[in-house]
Amino acid sequence: MADQPVIVDIVRTPMGRGKEGGQLSHIHPVDLLSKTLKALVERNDLDPGTVDDVIVGCVSQVGEQSATPGRMAWLGAGYPTHVPATTIDRKCGSSQQALHFAAQGIMAGAYDIAIAAGVESMSRTPMGSNRIGKDPYGEGVAQRYPKGLVQQGISAELIAARWGIGREEMDVYSVQSHRLAEATRKAGGFDDEIVPIFSDDAAIASDETIRPETSPDGLSQLKPAFANDETAKRFPEIRWSVTAGNASQISDGASAALVMGERTAEKLGLRPRARFVAFDVCADDPLLMLTAPIPATRRILKKAKLRVDDIDHFEVNEAFACVPLAWLQELKVDPARLNPRGGAIALGHPLGASGVRLMATMLNGLEQSGGRFGLQTMCEAGGMANATIIERL
Repeated sequence: MADQPVIVDIVRTPMGRGKEGGQLSHIHPVDLLSKTLKALVERNDLDPGTVDDVIVGCVSQVGEQSATPGRMAWLGAGYPTHVPATTIDRKCGSSQQALHFAAQGIMAGAYDIAIAAGVESMSRTPMGSNRIGKDPYGEGVAQRYPKGLVQQGISAELIAARWGIGREEMDVYSVQSHRLAEATRKAGGFDDEIVPIFSDDAAIASDETIRPETSPDGLSQLKPAFANDETAKRFPEIRWSVTAGNASQISDGASAALVMGERTAEKLGLRPRARFVAFDVCADDPLLMLTAPIPATRRILKKAKLRVDDIDHFEVNEAFACVPLAWLQELKVDPARLNPRGGAIALGHPLGASGVRLMATMLNGLEQSGGRFGLQTMCEAGGMANATIIERL
């Protein structure tokens, strides 16, 4: 008999800068995920043998992340061999999709208990390393889009131009992301979601990515990251305003959520923290690529029979500052409810881990503010987006 899926617990690692010398760069991604899974299981006193599946988001499935990292992480944690794992790649929304599949499996009666997780060590497995020198599109896409698709940075420039979002507006938004994240950290707001990572007898317990000293003047000195003459000829409307400072940070991190049926949680004496209200996934223009959170938000609100004003906390992944700013123009949301604890510009974007990371931040935010409903959405390569609505319990 199908059950109502709930989130019992959700955790993440501190975020590390995704470069050599970053605070998590010396840890193998499988071990990083393994430590996260152990923390989730142990703090809920869960029998790991009762888990039906471990569903893990990971984008660059090559090298150290190539051997079904969830399976290897589970084995590395010393947990029962009969528990399986699988890997999801829906680009930046990979672990948000893992959450959907975990919850939907419970709704279908296929699972009683599932773990949805994500991992990405961008310092050790660089973005795009799984397709170096290869054509990822094929003949059919080339024929349909004879002028070619573009990388995400160019898509961000096109969005900024289409929605009239200037460099100054993006830089101011980015400064606010760092300030909100730092205020949350100083107030202890991330403490319930971060699990310390112990390495070499030291505990890594705080995000390395937040830069509270960031200022609009400082960001204004950065050069556009994607400017080139060839693209300028093709898209004369581009203003070249996207920089490393108003885009998400390349990062290392892992995250994990314990999802189960409400009746199962009751039997185990565990308190559900949130229930899933609605799910959506849709796609939009693959050239603009990053706009699908707009229709995904509209569709999921309709599915849930909720209005924008019913949502207390919105998480719109800050892949680039223009993404939440364009979304804000379209949805007319109170800016104070959008990414109120900072986003990926300040906290980083370890691709496969970000979906569950955003959910952890949103759920803790709802609990600490007393809010009821949260809506999370993420732009994804290829022009896709996931959206999830939860209700705090």
